[in-house]
Amino acid sequence: MTTCIKCITAFVFFIFTKVGFAQNILSSTKQVLTFEEYLGYVKKHHPLMKQAELRLSIGEAGLLKSRGGFDPKVEVDYNRKKFKSTEYYDQLNATFKIPTWYGIEFKANFEENTGDFLDPSLTLPKGGLYSAGVSFSLAQGFLMNKRMASLKKARFFTQQTKADRDLLVNNLLFEASKAYFEWLKISNEQVIYETFITNAATRLKAIKRSIEAGDKAAIDSIEAKITLQNRRLNLETASLKRRKAALLVSNFLWLNDIPIEVQDHVYPMVPKQNILETALLLQNITTTNDIPENHPKLLSLDAKINGLTVDRALKLNKLLPKIDVQYNFLTPESDKLNTLNTTNYKASVNFSFPLFLRKERGDLRLAKLKIQEANFERMSTSLTLKNKIDAVDAEINSLVVQNKLITDIIADYKTLITSEERKFFLGESSLFLINSREQKLIDAQLKENTLRIKRLTAKASLYNTLGLTY
Repeated sequence: MTTCIKCITAFVFFIFTKVGFAQNILSSTKQVLTFEEYLGYVKKHHPLMKQAELRLSIGEAGLLKSRGGFDPKVEVDYNRKKFKSTEYYDQLNATFKIPTWYGIEFKANFEENTGDFLDPSLTLPKGGLYSAGVSFSLAQGFLMNKRMASLKKARFFTQQTKADRDLLVNNLLFEASKAYFEWLKISNEQVIYETFITNAATRLKAIKRSIEAGDKAAIDSIEAKITLQNRRLNLETASLKRRKAALLVSNFLWLNDIPIEVQDHVYPMVPKQNILETALLLQNITTTNDIPENHPKLLSLDAKINGLTVDRALKLNKLLPKIDVQYNFLTPESDKLNTLNTTNYKASVNFSFPLFLRKERGDLRLAKLKIQEANFERMSTSLTLKNKIDAVDAEINSLVVQNKLITDIIADYKTLITSEERKFFLGESSLFLINSREQKLIDAQLKENTLRIKRLTAKASLYNTLGLTY
């Protein structure tokens, strides 16, 4: 019995079948799908892994878009009116602008206006007029403006999308690991029932021979047969559960955008401790005290708070008066820089200021409340993660002890059954007592299997709670 339980992997083999195709990925009929290989398929081919990478692309596209606010710009404005051989006006205005970080904008301009009915203020020298100058905001928009805020928020959003990508990958691999371990648990249960069916069948044959020899009562064969039928019923139930678990595992298996189904003759394998920790990035984790601060969930919230802080700074800047200043040097000769002087210029000042600032003050208050809300969320999330990590650590330590205890219990049950079988064939015991003790052994082995899978799942939970990713 012990040999059979310890050698589960001797019975497992692995074939993938593409849905809708009558071909196998592996030609051999006796191969193992290890946990490491399984996660390799998930990481490389699962659609959600590709979707996770799109999160980064979205953040990078937003950053590129916000940088466009600082791109140099060429503007050309041309207007002309001619009616019955009369040219009313012909106006050309071409401008080249270079925006900078602090709201300062450098300009180079060329104007040429002609026409019989041209506004006198638009009259220019023959050949046009060149200008070079600068425009900027003295109060609102100088230290913070929409272009500056948009770029800052886009950078924080890029950090947030990376953290969200890491969370998505982490949760996907955690759910895939849980599905694999459930499949492993049910497969082990099936092997356990198969082993004890063999025992029950062998015992039934032995009792029939004893009955024929006159050593046992005929009723003993009925009880042995009932026991065998109950074991077969349990095996059939386990087989159904195993098929359902295999289909759940199939949800995570893809190859070249084609879903893959695990067949009935495919079995998992118990991963070794070092392989499990390597696959889940736990091999170098010695302490978990400082890990939560680097958790993707907290990093995502930090990026969100930073973006809201930028938004608050922009709203605060709106409380200042709006003073836009523009100054341009004028010259009719673009090839002579010495003609640019303070004698010929065009300047303007625009001033505006709301008297009550109710809209601006309301926007600022809302921005502050959003930051407070995000900070409270971060505090709560940090504490929740810390407690979850402590709980998983405690569970892992407890399961180590429980696994050791259940191993000792199983060894004792096996000793009792061996002794009881000897007494039975010596006429000093009953089949009922043997079956009762063997049922307890079955329950103990099922519990041992459950505890082992719980320990594997707890390791996966630690990976998930720490927010580790590739």
